[in-house]
Amino acid sequence: MAVETGRSAAPAAGAHSARGRGRGTDKTPGRLRRSLSTHWYAWSMIAPVVIVIGVIIGYPLARGIYLSTTNANEANVERSIGVNHIPATYESVGLDNFTAILRDGVFWDRLTWTVIWTVCCVAVTFALGLALANMLNRKMAGRSFYRISLILPWAVPAFISVFTWRLLFNEKNGLLNSLLTGGGIDAVPWLNDPTWAKFSVIAVNVWLGVPFMLVAMLGGLQSIPGELYEAAEIDGAGPWQRFRHITLPGLRAVSSTVVLLSSIWTFNMFPVIYLLTRGGPGDSTEILVTYAYRLSFVVSPRDFANSAAWGVLILLLLSLFAVVYRRALRKQGEVW
Repeated sequence: MAVETGRSAAPAAGAHSARGRGRGTDKTPGRLRRSLSTHWYAWSMIAPVVIVIGVIIGYPLARGIYLSTTNANEANVERSIGVNHIPATYESVGLDNFTAILRDGVFWDRLTWTVIWTVCCVAVTFALGLALANMLNRKMAGRSFYRISLILPWAVPAFISVFTWRLLFNEKNGLLNSLLTGGGIDAVPWLNDPTWAKFSVIAVNVWLGVPFMLVAMLGGLQSIPGELYEAAEIDGAGPWQRFRHITLPGLRAVSSTVVLLSSIWTFNMFPVIYLLTRGGPGDSTEILVTYAYRLSFVVSPRDFANSAAWGVLILLLLSLFAVVYRRALRKQGEVW
């Protein structure tokens, strides 16, 4: 009887474990069904947004990544066959397009200037935004007027602002050179000299970016408890000590986020470069995104594969920067 009992118990235990494994296998689908049945309203609200984002962003992104790994070039097909409107071939070439770009010295020249342009713009914008935010965070006469005036450039469309600055930078009839010549100073070739052109595009981008940095820094300053400053002042801390030990640590979370966003926006700041100098004089102010545009729509407008490879490469560079930046913040204790 004991043996029979043991034999019968073994299959029962096996069946029980099988049922347990079955329940474990169905655990995830069960959770999903419960989530859909419980939060069906929330799912129905976000479903249109997910669909729209997938159509507008997801499909073009996937299509671009696919084209970057092919030899799609409609112009080459037309030249080889001699017939117009022949669809391009889409033969896979792996990473050959990316290898060709990375071996091209033009890419590294554009990348170097793009990094310099981004660092200069973000650094100056952050410094000015922080300084102005500290000034406007204090009680002063006409503070509301100053706030509105400094935020005004943010409300004006970027292309209008750039065209206005282009008129100001005009070498012959611009207001800036008129003021200089009126004071006995020679006119400056703002947009016709490589060095002055780089200075001009950085100045315009800083002018456009300061309002965003100002608003973000001002919000961060107002979230810092005033009792900390009062206690530090009672302890004899000076203005610099209060700024260093209270203001900067209190703004760390805000500043880390806005610096990342500003870096990404500046890296891809197409309107300022294209509308102000079109990458000139020559190619002295051309950044990666403007060069990719010129290559895609001017030089070889039907070279789909190469154009897509440039776009994907820019995306990879920004993604790599974001990952490294986030890891650096984690080491400093700022997790977001």
